Amino acid sequence: MQKKYYTYIILTEKNTLYCGYTDDVEKRFQAHLEGKGAKYTRANKPIKIVYQKEFGSKSEAMKEEARIKKLTHREKLALLENINLPH
Repeated sequence: MQKKYYTYIILTEKNTLYCGYTDDVEKRFQAHLEGKGAKYTRANKPIKIVYQKEFGSKSEAMKEEARIKKLTHREKLALLENINLPH
């Protein structure tokens, strides 16, 4: 069975968005909640996961993370709106 990787976005209490990648979104989110995740989420308390996308390789997930991090806050919000629209 091939290992899966994910790009994810977390909403923080300051209404900012943090993007990262992992092979286990729930475990990584828990680490962020416990202050063991990224330095950014130690200063900006995470509230919830608002986006996650699955990839077949770590490289693909990292590329998506890099692409999302280059987006403006407004562009990230548009990405989230497009994901959450009913099909």
